[in-house]
Amino acid sequence: MAGRYGRPRSVLRMRTVAGQVFLLQVAIVVLLVAAAMAALVLQSRSDSEREARNRSVAVAQTFAHSPGAVAALESPNPTVVLQPLAEQARKRSGVDFIVVMNTAGIRYTHPLPDRIGKKFVGNLQPALAGGVVTEKIVGTIGPLVQAVVPVKDSDGKVVGLVSAGITISHVSSVVQDQFPLLFGAAAALLLVTAGGTALVSRRLRRQTRGLDPAEMTRMYEHHDAVLHAVREGVLIVGGDGRLLLANDEARRLLELPADVEGAPVTELGLDPITARLLVSGRIANDEVYLVGERLLAINQRSTDQAGGPPGSVATLRDTTELQALSGKADVARGRLKLLYDAGTEIGTTLDMVRTCEELAEFAADRFADFATVDVVEAVLRGEEPAGATPEMMRRTAFKGLRDDTALYPLGQLIHFVPSTRLGSGIGAGEPVLEADLAAFHGWQEQDPERAHRLVAEYGIHSMIAVPLRARGVVLGVAMFWRSEKPEAFEDEDLSLAEELVARAAVSVDNARRYTREHAMAVTLQRSLLPRGLPEQNAIDVAYRYRPAQAGLGGVGGVGGDWFDIIPLPGARVALVVGDVVGHGLHAAATMGRLRTAVHNFSALDLPPDELLWHLDELVTRIDQDEVLDGIDGSDAAVTGATCLYAIYDPVSGHCSMARAGHLQPLLLRPDGSAEFADVPGGPPLGLGGLPFETLDIWLPKDSGLVLYTDGLVEDRQRDIDDGLALLRRTLTGHAARTPEEACEAALQALLPESPRDDVALLIGRTRVLDSGRVADWEVPPDPAEVSRVRAGVADKLEEWGLAEEAFTTELILSELVTNAIRYASGPIRVRLIRDHSLICEVSDHSSTSPHLRQAATTDEGGRGLFLVAQFSERWGTRYTADGKVIWAEQPLQTDGLPDLAQGL
Repeated sequence: MAGRYGRPRSVLRMRTVAGQVFLLQVAIVVLLVAAAMAALVLQSRSDSEREARNRSVAVAQTFAHSPGAVAALESPNPTVVLQPLAEQARKRSGVDFIVVMNTAGIRYTHPLPDRIGKKFVGNLQPALAGGVVTEKIVGTIGPLVQAVVPVKDSDGKVVGLVSAGITISHVSSVVQDQFPLLFGAAAALLLVTAGGTALVSRRLRRQTRGLDPAEMTRMYEHHDAVLHAVREGVLIVGGDGRLLLANDEARRLLELPADVEGAPVTELGLDPITARLLVSGRIANDEVYLVGERLLAINQRSTDQAGGPPGSVATLRDTTELQALSGKADVARGRLKLLYDAGTEIGTTLDMVRTCEELAEFAADRFADFATVDVVEAVLRGEEPAGATPEMMRRTAFKGLRDDTALYPLGQLIHFVPSTRLGSGIGAGEPVLEADLAAFHGWQEQDPERAHRLVAEYGIHSMIAVPLRARGVVLGVAMFWRSEKPEAFEDEDLSLAEELVARAAVSVDNARRYTREHAMAVTLQRSLLPRGLPEQNAIDVAYRYRPAQAGLGGVGGVGGDWFDIIPLPGARVALVVGDVVGHGLHAAATMGRLRTAVHNFSALDLPPDELLWHLDELVTRIDQDEVLDGIDGSDAAVTGATCLYAIYDPVSGHCSMARAGHLQPLLLRPDGSAEFADVPGGPPLGLGGLPFETLDIWLPKDSGLVLYTDGLVEDRQRDIDDGLALLRRTLTGHAARTPEEACEAALQALLPESPRDDVALLIGRTRVLDSGRVADWEVPPDPAEVSRVRAGVADKLEEWGLAEEAFTTELILSELVTNAIRYASGPIRVRLIRDHSLICEVSDHSSTSPHLRQAATTDEGGRGLFLVAQFSERWGTRYTADGKVIWAEQPLQTDGLPDLAQGL
């Protein structure tokens, strides 16, 4: 049949199927044998090289590590010692040479004596560095592999090199032994193949011998019936471009006449692109062409790929309806993806304004050319809308192709006219679609001038307005505008916008609720923290409080860090910094309870360790009460709260500190140096039963005391030790800084842009009360000495310009001193301090505290402390290590304060 079309017959075509199978199997066997031989040769060569490499390395290392090698290299004439040994080792190991050389590469040994003393050829640097180097080279004796290893002394120093080499041809190989077996197997395989082919050929002849012409005709008729019954068009085109066959489906799809066989394809009335494809004969896979009103998927293959006649066969399939369905599916898929992306990009924070901005940005980029979001004023404050039909809204977000449009600007308060379709739709919570803004169907009544500018100047031609509804309440409205996109908004776009805005409305409502609760929590927290610095002269103080960023943990911005500056009797001051683990209302409320407790305990004038002990007891009771109330301890327990309490006395410069699980304070020396105070570490509050210890130090004037919480020095990207070191470096070397400047420098250096934890920072610079403002006397336990004390006090007050206070002060001191002489023991001391108030102190060695009582009219005594309480602003008792101090304060006139400040 090939000869009928004028082409030469191939050898395979001139034989039976059995003959073709035979030739194919012979070819396969020959190829397999050739491949096996090539693989065997390559494997043998690889094995030879590997064996040569291993042997040269082993011989070189053995000789380099042999006893006496180092001594021979260090001998006066290494060649005399090493040459016989190297030759003997070479002959026994079967290598071609063993060369010993110094570190410069000069040979001491070689199989050819005339090469001794010459430089070795090869790479020596890795061996000089202590390694082993192998390389393949072509030498005078042929291709060989040589290895160079170092010779090291007892200290590990390289004192020489040893190289061993062997030619690849000397390495034994077994490839020659495999050839007889390989050829024998190939011959046996050829015999088996020939026998199998003969059996197959006989069986084929026997099976086809019974076919007659009628059966062959029936087979053709069946083939023809199937060809014209299939629902795919079939075209066979000859090599000359003429149509040889077209089934019924092809005639219907291409609208061909009845007698088209033999006609050129270019004359069938097809469009040029389709005709060119059918004539080209190139391979086509499901290529879609528009033929008339149909979309046809065409597959085409050449008919002469296996020696057949030249030409091609093409199949045609009508995909018009499928393409329409696919288009709808693509649109639906695109909208689903749009909504999915909106869910991931809108509402990423609990901030209403940011959520509105995300909605506007997303819609302007993916759905419209411009997008605006307007929110009811009350909603922006976190409140519920005032009415069911809100009219006043503030433009909260805007995004578009350009910023200079006639749309309402950001921040403007907008009144939507209820009589317009837009205003009534927003009031009813229903979306509004204006497909053709240029028609001005009433939407322009909202603002006629702006409306005409939007259409005429900026080309905005279509608009959708969708109310932001959540829980049946209108929170605002989102509006989408198109100008550059020529397609007007349709009903399907309206449904998509509704779904998009509905999802955003939930996020806006969540953000509104969060804003309301956050404002409540922040108000609570701010009310619990100090609102200003108390009046005191002991220390110059600055503080900073930075809440955690909203949304990062619990109720963002509300935590349990606190600080305090508490004036104490005797011109002293207490500095407190504490931290309650966690965030939210519970942490803030707990912080308030602890701060109140510290104030109450400080009023008792307790030392720091005792105050922390009482605070620890209080926290333990709080935890127990909350467990009894059914509060989950994992969230509500206070255990983990920390506190640092310090008391500074400006008269003596003495400072005592204690801490409960808190970080060490930083001390700033007057010379600019900084160090962490070694305050004994106590357990966090709430563990109960463990003691606290106090650090007592003396602080000179202008010393700095830095108290802080862990949020300042600890961060997710920074270890706490690194933070402490950075804090110390930041505050070191700046003795002239004020506390305010030091606070700013610390926050700028350590605080991240979005802190995940609260930060409380308290920095104080110590003052020392001038000795001229302190007077003290030691009083013997004799009632007659009271008059001497009163006289001395009167003189001192006159010296201070406080003569008007003399009578009251003498009365107070005489009562206190008389009580001490009568009821106390040990030395009695009187101290007078001029600060914001006039402070009278009487100390003794008794631990008995006086009590105020109301004396009866018939009592002869008992009115002394009553008089002290009446004439002083406040009075009290504080205990010391060796007794107690009874103090009383009297207010001074404010005109004396400037002089007081100069005396500090």
